[in-house]
Amino acid sequence: MEVLVFLVPLALLLGLLGLVGFLWSLEDGQYDDLEGAGWRAIADDEPVRQNPTP
Repeated sequence: MEVLVFLVPLALLLGLLGLVGFLWSLEDGQYDDLEGAGWRAIADDEPVRQNPTP
């Protein structure tokens, strides 16, 4: 039971750190464009070249 004296504040501190990290990333604009990264992953970077006719 004495270990709870250390574990409960540690769990609260880690939860608070996670919340602060989430709020910081939210304020920093991490979640502004949720679909853009997915489309950039599958989009072609270079346009398709047409073969020139001689």
